[in-house]
Amino acid sequence: MPIAPFLLLSNQFIFMVGFYMVVPFLAAFMRDDLRLESAAIGLVLGLRTFSQQGLYVIGGGFADRLGARRLILLGCMLRVVGFVTLGLSGNFVTVLIGACLTGLAGSLFSPAISTLAAQVGEEATRHGKGTRVQFFARLAVWGELGAVVGPLLGALLLGIGFQAMAFAGAGVFLLAYIVLHLYLPRADTLAVPKQDGVWWHAFTDRLFLAFTLAHAGFLFSYNQLYFALPVEVTRAGGNDRDLAPLFMIASVMIVVLQMPIARLAQKISWTASLSTGFLLMALAFGVTALCAPLPAPPGMLRLLPAIAMVMLLILGQMIVKPIAMDIIPRFAKGRPTGIYYGALASMGGLAVLVGNVLLGPILDLSLVPSPAAAIPWLALAVVPALGGLAMVPIMRRLRRRETA
Repeated sequence: MPIAPFLLLSNQFIFMVGFYMVVPFLAAFMRDDLRLESAAIGLVLGLRTFSQQGLYVIGGGFADRLGARRLILLGCMLRVVGFVTLGLSGNFVTVLIGACLTGLAGSLFSPAISTLAAQVGEEATRHGKGTRVQFFARLAVWGELGAVVGPLLGALLLGIGFQAMAFAGAGVFLLAYIVLHLYLPRADTLAVPKQDGVWWHAFTDRLFLAFTLAHAGFLFSYNQLYFALPVEVTRAGGNDRDLAPLFMIASVMIVVLQMPIARLAQKISWTASLSTGFLLMALAFGVTALCAPLPAPPGMLRLLPAIAMVMLLILGQMIVKPIAMDIIPRFAKGRPTGIYYGALASMGGLAVLVGNVLLGPILDLSLVPSPAAAIPWLALAVVPALGGLAMVPIMRRLRRRETA
């Protein structure tokens, strides 16, 4: 193996622990401690997300030019600086800088990690120890475990204050830097590629660009767990406390079902797998649209539409993500994959930003039961439905190109 698979898996767990120790509590810190208004809080969170997702393509390009090892270590140190800045923040400007630094750090190391994961998965296939799809699925499981543990550790520090969480998060990433500096291979498979045109070749491939555009609908739909789901919970008479068990359902599903679903998805064609995943996500919004105009039933039954939405979105996500990550090296055709993974994530980040801006004005229609409450959900359902349909000709052309 070019790199120990356990190193990447444990690194993913540690990264997610450090991230979720801090970021879920950032909004409350800005509201309660810094006394910032909602508009300022939204700006900070939006720019943090865009500085990560939107700049993935730059991080992917640098990973191809400078090597994955350098980008991962640089990203770790930048996130340490970002979390320390958040811990020392006392006003809007400093918290904005800290938040953007943490996002920029993710844009550096995430495409590099995806590149290494693809290499490990390819070597595992050659040695009969699994497939690329299965390794990406395992990576998702370990990351989800970190996403569960991180908030629990952050909650333990809640009584001390947000600064303690931020400094603890910085400590986690400093530990990750030390471990990776010692054990991440220096040469080799992580070497700096010298091919001409590496940076921009991905953007001359029309089929790949079509794939990123269709895939962006998946990322936009998955993001509705954080943007639209609270609206449905409010319509049902719930509150923010009801979101915790819903996210717990999502985490348990990923930890328990991700590997079996990945194996099952491999037994059918790419087209069938991707289309099924997209259509499940469309169904999630369709079910919610059917329930949105109706008065919520009493008791916990009021959360059934939200539970159905979460379960269907997660099922779709577990099918689409490993398959999509596995397909990227097929577009790269032996070239470094960092720029490809970066472009995929950046297109998704742009879709989330633009989509949420367009969705926001009509999403309020779903806050209370009425005939108009179904409109935002139907609009949401159209996005993954179109993405699933688009995958059919895209995958057909990719197979033809590989055959040729």
